Amino acid sequence: MRDGQIWAATPAAAERARSVLAAAWSCSVTTEGVREELVGAHTVAEDGRVILHVPDDSALLAAAICAPRGEPSAVLEFADVAPVPLRNRIRARLWLAGWLTVQEGGGLVFQATRVVLHKPAGAEVIDLAEFAAAAPDPLATAEARLLTHLADAHPDAVERLTRLVEPGSLHGALRVQPLAVDRHGLTLRIERRRAHGDVRLAFHRPAEDVAQLTERMHVLLSQASAAHCPRALQRQRTDGDG
Repeated sequence: MRDGQIWAATPAAAERARSVLAAAWSCSVTTEGVREELVGAHTVAEDGRVILHVPDDSALLAAAICAPRGEPSAVLEFADVAPVPLRNRIRARLWLAGWLTVQEGGGLVFQATRVVLHKPAGAEVIDLAEFAAAAPDPLATAEARLLTHLADAHPDAVERLTRLVEPGSLHGALRVQPLAVDRHGLTLRIERRRAHGDVRLAFHRPAEDVAQLTERMHVLLSQASAAHCPRALQRQRTDGDG
């Protein structure tokens, strides 16, 4: 469910896909009847190729070496998981289809021929040239640490930021938590008894690193301090509904 709050600038699909790749710690790989779950075993080249660092006894490596066509087809799946405990923590899934080749000196190289980003709003096929040319969001690899710190150490700041949310979007809210952050803005997850919605708070200009993000967050908090506390959240605190 998406609330009526205005959604501000968000990363393009190709950038979002590259951000998932950059931040993901694990992936599943399926090829020639073999499926393996890899943890901490992939890196991403500048052009989007995925390097799989597998052991010499990996069934994936054996399948690639023994494939009759020399380059077996494969599917890689990545999950974009919110670092803060929430309902429905899977923010997106990235699905890559393509070919595996054995890398000189060991390991496998995966070249995508189809890239699909599955989001709650639906699936989007990403142009391969755009995918290869895109760079991950500059905050992608720091996002988990940043959001966890915001939720655990500064719940008062999260509550203050709800003053920037349209009151209608907070109706029946039981809990508000940070869901995502990128260079364009911060997304909050509003949880209700039987549903949830997400609202986006835009930065006044994109943040290209953590230092700039800190300044952007200070601006949002200053704007929130000058705003009125939403009635819906006041009722939540008064009634003890959360």
